[in-house]
Amino acid sequence: MKSPIRPTDDDARALARDLIRTARFAALSYLDPADATPMVSRIALVAGPDGLPLSLISDLSHHSAALQHNPLCALLIGEPTGKGDPLTHPRLSLRATARFIRHGEAEHAELAQAFLSKQPKAKLYIGFADFALVRFTPLGAFLNGGFGKAYTLNAADLS
Repeated sequence: MKSPIRPTDDDARALARDLIRTARFAALSYLDPADATPMVSRIALVAGPDGLPLSLISDLSHHSAALQHNPLCALLIGEPTGKGDPLTHPRLSLRATARFIRHGEAEHAELAQAFLSKQPKAKLYIGFADFALVRFTPLGAFLNGGFGKAYTLNAADLS
């Protein structure tokens, strides 16, 4: 059987970056530190100044504790829009590591401004002590660009 994975090209790279750039939220997959079983949460997401995924997460959330215990995670980015079969809409499954950026760290102010420019309602709580920005550094990804358009991407394809 012929592989359904197409050679990664500039169009695939551009679509993957565009999915990150236009994201407002994502599904975050992580391992529960209690028993190492997978869990999923919905998080707010934006592209940071460097184009990489950025979120704002409370230390009170289950996924925050899990990511601090084990920063390996995955994001599902891309939501169906309009009509039609949701499985024909592009989506990116991104493997990543999470890094927390706390208030007072050198890059926090710039990243907070970038986050608020795309998620302005977060202004209500971004200053709370239990909130941190989280940068997701890609390790690789799988892009489903729609029916019959599957690609494997590496970290360099996404930066």
